[in-house]
Amino acid sequence: MTHAVATSDSLTGALDRLVDRVPGAEFAVVLSPDGLPLGGSRHVEAKLAEQISGVVAGLLALGQAATRTCEAGGLRQIVVQMSRSFLFIATIRNGTILTVRIAGDDAEVGDMAYEVALFVGQAERHLPVRLVPASSATSGDTGVHHRHG
Repeated sequence: MTHAVATSDSLTGALDRLVDRVPGAEFAVVLSPDGLPLGGSRHVEAKLAEQISGVVAGLLALGQAATRTCEAGGLRQIVVQMSRSFLFIATIRNGTILTVRIAGDDAEVGDMAYEVALFVGQAERHLPVRLVPASSATSGDTGVHHRHG
């Protein structure tokens, strides 16, 4: 039997609340370890989720290369500062990836950094299974591993 990763209402609601708490936050998307979109806040269309997935894959590859080169441990977060917005990318313990965009004159970057860290710390409420990349799955393995209490 296949179990849902998370109910879309639960994950969407959690991402909506994250976006709603910080002025200037535009959207939030959660990706699987393989970069597949698992859910997004309101107004995240499939095309945007796919584009974010591609961008995040490239940035994560660079971040992971930096951690190997600098022998600095695991990658936790990437922040991209652009002239009119910021993109926060944070790895979650269960293997998923949170991406949030914040923009505008009223954008509170410090508040968003705090909210991203808070979401990551509480993510297992919304993503109750452990995910591993399909590339590490063995024959017959679904790649989804349930947490054991």
